[in-house]
Amino acid sequence: MKKFHWSVLAAALISGLVVSGCSKSESTKASDGGSKKLYIYNWTYYTPDSVIEKFEKEFNVKVVYDSFASNEEMFAKLKAGGTGYDIVFPSGDYVSIMKKEGMLAKVDKSKLQNLSNIDPLVLKKATYDPEMDYSVPYYFGAAGIAVNTAKVPNFEKSWSIFSRKDLKGKMTMLDDMREVMGDALAYMGYSVNTKDPEQIKKARDLINNEWKPNLVKFDAEAFGKGFAAGEFWVVQGYAEVVYAEIQEDQKKDVAFFIPKEGGPAYIDSMCILKDSKNYDLALKFIDFIHRPEIYAEFCDTFGFPATANIPARSLQKVTPYYKAEDLTNVELKDDLGDTLELYNQAWQDIRVGE
Repeated sequence: MKKFHWSVLAAALISGLVVSGCSKSESTKASDGGSKKLYIYNWTYYTPDSVIEKFEKEFNVKVVYDSFASNEEMFAKLKAGGTGYDIVFPSGDYVSIMKKEGMLAKVDKSKLQNLSNIDPLVLKKATYDPEMDYSVPYYFGAAGIAVNTAKVPNFEKSWSIFSRKDLKGKMTMLDDMREVMGDALAYMGYSVNTKDPEQIKKARDLINNEWKPNLVKFDAEAFGKGFAAGEFWVVQGYAEVVYAEIQEDQKKDVAFFIPKEGGPAYIDSMCILKDSKNYDLALKFIDFIHRPEIYAEFCDTFGFPATANIPARSLQKVTPYYKAEDLTNVELKDDLGDTLELYNQAWQDIRVGE
């Protein structure tokens, strides 16, 4: 589930490992059948075991599933020499970066039968690769806010909730620069991808002066557990993380929403690495994911709306934690180029003293 934050330094320390040495991945995601192996590098808990098992059985292969917690970790490991992966699942801004770096193989769309199932509106948003030359959309979503309604019965569906002094010491936001900065920018009516130094400074000041004083911490790892335990009453995060931690009887007291002002969104895509040794098998996996019944199973497992696959929507058996239409006002995070340094400086100012 998206997205737990580890440091790039930690990623670099483990980057020398090749995927064939990841015994944990072998034991948790690989079956005993099949002599061929497909090496997948994906976000933590982002493809259901049941889907992996169906693919292994149908194609008589073994899937080796290794996971990362952030785009930065994934990119650092690959650039530092991590080898052996076939498919990787970067977010849109990193698809753009990896294309520029020559890290991705072109997708042979003639071998994919299910691309017509992909929502054209999602492709329209995927400006980094709208023709799917190097990537195929996996999921379009966004972080939002979970509220314990037993403790906070009255609230506005807005990022302004983090300005509420009466909730001081009971709220967290993600430990994620682009997410939190993007929230502040969207709240003020700016683009989450602005390159205007003054707008970036205003976002920094809003977070520092109005939001941060009310937070317990910035947290991308334990916010779900803390929310379930009643330690936090309001958390910014991903719906699937929160709902994975709470008990069934707690669900009646949870409201999850994407704030009305919008905010940062993501499209995670399936990409084949340029040095993949199992290119055709990787294409089969991508096509398998976009079978409507398989995509519906994936979304049902994590409580997602079937944002990227139209026919899967009618096959879903589980009510999603939020609706696809809730994503109307969100904006994809772009590759900011050199402007990223302005965001880094602002984020350092926010995090200083912690």
